[in-house]
Amino acid sequence: MSRLADGLAKHPDGLVRCWWCGSDELYVRYHDIEWGSPVIDDIRLFEKMSLEGFQAGLSWITILRKREAFRSAFAGFDPARVATFGARDLARLLGDAGIVRHRGKITAVIENARRYPELCDEFGSLAAFIWSFEPGARERPKRVVRSGIVSETPSSVTMSKALKTRGWQFVGPTTMHALFQAMGLVNDHLEGCHRRAVVDAKRAITSVPRASGRAAPAR
Repeated sequence: MSRLADGLAKHPDGLVRCWWCGSDELYVRYHDIEWGSPVIDDIRLFEKMSLEGFQAGLSWITILRKREAFRSAFAGFDPARVATFGARDLARLLGDAGIVRHRGKITAVIENARRYPELCDEFGSLAAFIWSFEPGARERPKRVVRSGIVSETPSSVTMSKALKTRGWQFVGPTTMHALFQAMGLVNDHLEGCHRRAVVDAKRAITSVPRASGRAAPAR
């Protein structure tokens, strides 16, 4: 793999990728298949929100390597099932060496799952809520280069506040911006990365859900 300018790297397969995936096969596959592609499925979005919370203070590759263990431990991140977790489940999770055994982060996932129905009742779905915060063009750089990548945006700050007001935990603005990047609300593949145009094309044909409940998020 050879390093190029502006945070890009050319891999042995001839493809140019963002610098952060390095040469780890799992990370490269995640970069090439998942990161940045638009997601409108509630379970996948809830999973990503939960895993981003677990990542706090850790690297994403650490969480990625444990993702299947997390999925098994948290019932596939189905909010309806996670919401039923009780004391025995908490003890089980705290004893599971396959995941990150952080009591606060574990209880946050369970509590967030319990608040999920209220959010869906209010906005129609978790996806509708999240996508209502998709940053507009004014918030986005004209060219996405490494030096211009930010850790949070006005939209991620606003969504974080909206979630915290509703009792959600481990949903800070940096965590929510990472969700935006991974789930396709923004395309932060760098200019020159082979995935950038692909992700733009996917967003162009993705019909995102709109809030259909009693209220719409304040922007």
